[in-house]
Amino acid sequence: MNILIIEDETAASENLIVMLKEIDPTINVLAVLESVQQSVRWLSGNPAPDLIFMDIHLSDGSAFTLFQETEVTVPIVFTTAYDQYALDAFKVNSIDYLLKPIKTQELERALDKFRKWSHSDVMDYLQRMMKMRPAHHPSAYTTSLLVPVKDKLVPISMDDVACIYSTDRKTQIYLKSGRMMLYNRSLDSIIGGLDPSRFFRANKQFIVARDCVKEMVVWFDSRLLVSMPIDLPEPLFVSKNKAAEFKNWITSN
Repeated sequence: MNILIIEDETAASENLIVMLKEIDPTINVLAVLESVQQSVRWLSGNPAPDLIFMDIHLSDGSAFTLFQETEVTVPIVFTTAYDQYALDAFKVNSIDYLLKPIKTQELERALDKFRKWSHSDVMDYLQRMMKMRPAHHPSAYTTSLLVPVKDKLVPISMDDVACIYSTDRKTQIYLKSGRMMLYNRSLDSIIGGLDPSRFFRANKQFIVARDCVKEMVVWFDSRLLVSMPIDLPEPLFVSKNKAAEFKNWITSN
């Protein structure tokens, strides 16, 4: 069985691989991908796996945006540590879902369920998956954010956004003018609606606008230090694992 893993936490993906091999040593893990954009490129350029294990929250946003970017033609087992409200919505479209930390018994159950599926079961599943894919066109992307300012809501055009920064306690929008505005949504909930050709989830703290990347410096550990024309609350690093993807994003048309 050829399996693809889409998971941005290294420890989680390594643990899943160990568990899969213990259950069935013949399982072949084709690749481990960390982001929606990596997954789009891999699925577009490689033969389809038999089964995908997919985390819901990836490094560049919600895994459900993957279905806006490419056609998924194989069954999926969703994995997550939370967000059961999202799982309820998509449960009918997945072969199974596993809550982290994943238990061996539950993983075995998901694999057994997949092995027992007939060809007609798989085809019915894929038809339902295609129905859940939203229309993909430029107007579907977020063009502005409503930001609370005192007792008002102010629309901020995405054209004016340089980056979005988040800590555990708050999210801040930095405009190209240098102005900072507080926002009440997480980066995970924001990135899924943004045009991936214009905005990139650089790390867990930053979403960066493509036209505001001034330069990049290769750091001693192969990370990229990104410079922008505004002052930031902390240095903006792109990890070694995402450096190649970031450079491709910057240079793509």
